Order: sequence, then C-alpha cells, then structure tokens
Amino acid sequence: MSEIVSACPLCTSPRSRLFDQRQFHGLEVMNRLCLHCGLVYQSPRMTEAESAAFYANEYRLLQEGSRDPTLRNMTAQKERASLMLEFIRPVVPAVIRHLDIGCSLGILLQTVSRAYQDQAVGVEPGEAHRLAAAKAGLMVFPSLEELEKSGQARFDLVSLSHVLEHLYNPVEYLTHLRESLMTPDGWLLLEVPNLYSHDSFEVAHLFAFSPHTLREVLARSGFEIVRFKQHGRPNSAILPLYLTLLCHPAAHVELQPVRPERFVTLKRRSGFLWRWILSKLLPARAWLNV
Repeated sequence: MSEIVSACPLCTSPRSRLFDQRQFHGLEVMNRLCLHCGLVYQSPRMTEAESAAFYANEYRLLQEGSRDPTLRNMTAQKERASLMLEFIRPVVPAVIRHLDIGCSLGILLQTVSRAYQDQAVGVEPGEAHRLAAAKAGLMVFPSLEELEKSGQARFDLVSLSHVLEHLYNPVEYLTHLRESLMTPDGWLLLEVPNLYSHDSFEVAHLFAFSPHTLREVLARSGFEIVRFKQHGRPNSAILPLYLTLLCHPAAHVELQPVRPERFVTLKRRSGFLWRWILSKLLPARAWLNV
C-alpha cells in the first residue's frame, strides 16, 4: 500500500479528508473523500505492480476462499448474467461483437451470446478462471494490452461487471475503450457497488461510486447514459446494493466542469440506516440466499 493519491482522479482537486478506515483481512484500507467533487477513493493504495501480483496470487483466495472457481461464485455469476441480459434486451436490438472485461468464467459472455449469437471475447487476469473460460470455448486474453496486440476488430458491446471500482484511472480507461475499442454506435454496460448501500471498502476497491460520481465519471469519459438502475439482485430484493448502467458514446464530447456532490457522509449514513431497518423488518427479502 505504497502509492499516495495526491489529487482526485475525477476532478484533480488536491483537497480531501479521511472518509473511512478499516481492517480488511489483516490489511489496513483507507478511503478519502474529495472535498470538491465528492468522489470516494482509496489512498494509500497498492502500486500497479503490486496490484498485478495481488490479482495473480491473492485476490480470489481472499474473496472466495479458493484460487479455483467455486460453485457459489458460479451460481452468483449465472444469476447476475441473466439480470444483465434482462437489463439490455429492451434497448439493444443486436450485438455482433461482445467484449467482457473481467470476464471470470465467461458466464456473461455465454449468456449474451446465446441471446444475440454474437462473437464473444473476454479479458480475465486470473489464470484459473481464464483457463476455465477457455475450456468452455471462449477466446479470453490475460489483459487488455494482450487483446489489443492481437488486432481484434472493434466491439459493439463492452461490459465491465464489478470491474470499474478496481481500475486505477476509470476516466482514462473508459475514454480509451470509447476511442479505440468500441464502434461509434456501440454500447457500454457497467455495474458497480453503490456507496450508499454496499459495504464497498476492501483492498481491491480503489473507488466507491455513488450514483452521482458514477454519472460524472461517464460524462468525463464521453458517454451518455441510456438506462440506469439501482437494485440489489442477486443478493437482495429490496436493498439498492448495485448501480447498473447502459451507455452510448456521446455524439459530441464536450468536457464540462465536474459537478460536485454534497452531503456524501450523511447520504452514506442514511443509506446504511435504511439498510439496517429493512434487514430487521424484512430479512428474507433484504438478504437472499445465493
């Protein structure tokens, strides 16, 4: 945890304060709140080299208790993939080429491919999960850099499910996707934890997005939001644990000043109070068995 983030990755303001500090599997995790725009980001954090080693050796072990795919994880991925397909079907008429970044076992790729008969390509840094996806007949690369070296054609659907919060520079990353890997009329499908309902803070999560800051990241990256949903599936029927968005590249990219968000701490506290109340009143609906 040796890299200090000296300026907000969204608005570049150097002004921030400690927002949350906790232990995560024996590691100290500190998140800061930008005092200008309201983005919550981790600092200090692992360097990119430390992060690469972490994802190769420790991430799955910490998250799932095993470096190899687990039945519980597979079940959750199947449910989430079905929900994401349900989310895009009313709006997306056709998909020719689908890129899923952080594709894990490739379940979302397979789910979308069955519906649209598209060409499916994935990126997955975890070796065991990448090999499992390859055994299922999918083309999966260990990194975006390796995919780009292969000379792949552009994609009309790019998805990042619970990936954006792990990236070092979300605006730069999404801008690159729009400019270099997506078709001009393509679709971007995103899902992230919701700062105002999800625990969010763990060593691998470099950002904790609210609905507002996620919208600002997408605007700065040159995207227009077509669909937006707060929900808890597959883990909850009533808690807004997740933010799911479907976006288009903007016809004209004009960088506007980042709109600030106020009362972030109060919104977090209020969201978790509501979560606690619903968990007590309706436990079976608040937390589903996945």
